[in-house]
Amino acid sequence: MWKVIIYSILGFITALVFVVVLLAQKPVPEEIVYGMSFNTFYARELGLDWKETYDAILDDLQVRELRLAAHWPMIEPVANVYNFEEIDYQIERAEEVGAKVVLAVGRRLPRWPECHVPDWAREISTAERQAAQIVYMEQVIQRYKNSPAVVMWQVENEPFLKAFAFEHCGNLDIDFLDKEIALVKKLDPSRPILVTDSGNLGTWRGAYSRGDAFGTSVYVHFWNPELGQFRTVLPPWAYRVKDNFMKALYGDKVSVLIELSAEPWLLEPIIDVPLEVQFTRMNLEKFEDILQYAEETRFDKQYLWGAEWWYWLSLQDQSQMWERGKKLYVKEVE
Repeated sequence: MWKVIIYSILGFITALVFVVVLLAQKPVPEEIVYGMSFNTFYARELGLDWKETYDAILDDLQVRELRLAAHWPMIEPVANVYNFEEIDYQIERAEEVGAKVVLAVGRRLPRWPECHVPDWAREISTAERQAAQIVYMEQVIQRYKNSPAVVMWQVENEPFLKAFAFEHCGNLDIDFLDKEIALVKKLDPSRPILVTDSGNLGTWRGAYSRGDAFGTSVYVHFWNPELGQFRTVLPPWAYRVKDNFMKALYGDKVSVLIELSAEPWLLEPIIDVPLEVQFTRMNLEKFEDILQYAEETRFDKQYLWGAEWWYWLSLQDQSQMWERGKKLYVKEVE
């Protein structure tokens, strides 16, 4: 009896290992195309001129794959009063240089506090806020759906991630998320919709099953007050396993690393943290480690996260991150 049980367990483990090895297979890409997220709010938090920073990303780094965010408080700071200055400029400049843009819309968009709501919308009911959010999204999509630079819409950012920023986002309303996706499809059926999930903490099922394309975040180096600094225990091949498993369940879709972090993990604004502390959390050595880790996931398109910080550092006579980043992009347009 015990032999049967032991052999059964060993058989199950062998079968499981075989399946994992099979799912971990993914062709090595001939070339990795690197993109970059840009965030107006974050540039301002760093005390930067956001236009100058964005121009440097396009003209000096020569980034040609961008993820931009149409944050609701930026677009509609007062109810029914719209401000498209920032996104107009960013889209127009992308068009000028022939860059491709993933444009994110919704309430939960990149950068802390994750869920971005105008002050006026905090004082109304959930139903009223959702109705107002739909109108804001309509305004954004109608304005930019004819831009040749915009190649994809991102709806929300990691909407299924409950473990992070719950105090700002609350529980996910899945029915409303589906309504947002249906809205974007209706207003612009010509472009795919990207839905994203956390690489470290997400199951991917909810996001992958809903989007035309899927994006995952990749964080390699972390810090928190209890544990200090630590490196992810998740091996790069785990991303390949999860991606192939999702493809088996929901069909073959474009999947990208949409948020590859190359900036320090901090709990307070960067400008309030000494440079020597910043460099213990992120530096050239860690950057190289991150790039190598991401390469081993074998995703052929990877959007980095942190160029605003790189640029801020360069203004402090610390240009090493900026110069290393430049080597990833300049070759793309030679």
